[in-house]
Amino acid sequence: MGVLITVLAVCAVAGFVLLALSLRNVQQYEKGVVFRFGRLLPDIRGPGLRCIRPIGDRMRKVSVQTEVLGIPPQGSITADNVTLTVDAVVYFKVIDPVKALVNVRNYPAAVSQIAQTSLRSVIGRADLDTLLSDRDHINAELKKVMDTPTEEPWGLRIERVEIKDIALPESMMRSMSKQAEAERERRARVIAADGEFQASQRLTDAAAAMADTPGALQLRLLQTVVDVSAEKNSTLVMPFPVEMLRFFEHQSRDGGDESDGRRARPNDRHAALSAEAAIPEPATPVPALVPWVSLPGEGVGGRAEVARERRDNWPTRRDAEEALSC
Repeated sequence: MGVLITVLAVCAVAGFVLLALSLRNVQQYEKGVVFRFGRLLPDIRGPGLRCIRPIGDRMRKVSVQTEVLGIPPQGSITADNVTLTVDAVVYFKVIDPVKALVNVRNYPAAVSQIAQTSLRSVIGRADLDTLLSDRDHINAELKKVMDTPTEEPWGLRIERVEIKDIALPESMMRSMSKQAEAERERRARVIAADGEFQASQRLTDAAAAMADTPGALQLRLLQTVVDVSAEKNSTLVMPFPVEMLRFFEHQSRDGGDESDGRRARPNDRHAALSAEAAIPEPATPVPALVPWVSLPGEGVGGRAEVARERRDNWPTRRDAEEALSC
């Protein structure tokens, strides 16, 4: 009797052990793949408490959650020969647990290597401007490149690929900052010039309207006087018509034309005086040499009188001025 009880107790313990070895708990986010003596069973076990053979069966659980995999920074050269460092992040999930376990070993590491090589190849085909301004296109192309070797053969789906950061050389960053500053300055100048052009058009229209209505110009003048006098009350502003300035300008031009004819004679006289001054004055006339032989009725006193008469008859400067003026 005691031996029978012992045998039943051993069988019960063995049954409990076998039952514990045959039960597997599969979570909601997992799929169970069963291998019997190394051979894959076609049935994939869903979430819940599942039973397998305790001897010969082995279950592998595969998570079907979306996994996030960071790509280490990769140094690459763009299509326009710019060296930079890019890091990215990959979001993927398992859609076929059998392929993920059978066709590839350690699929997270495989996805990481595929992402690094694909990132370098995509960056090498794009230029710097596209890489900085059109990241959506780069991300879509990178996802397309990674989907080809992973989805069909490995049973993985690349849901999203995002470039996190782009590290540029210091010299390139300075050049880009200068370019951006020059572009901003160009836009500011264009906007300012456009504003000046529009303001000139408005002023032209206002001037045409004021020309058609003279009273509007007077009202505008009075408004300007009010604006100027409002700042400092001690300042007195007297508007001066522009037409009066133009009148004085025409008068000055007409007076200048008439004065040109009147000033002709004094200028001629001045030229005559200058010409006269250029002519050297004759020296004192030397009396003519006469022989010492005196003629009848003529002596020394007679020669002095002849010389004085000749000197008195010599033309003076006044005679020359009168002759030139005639």
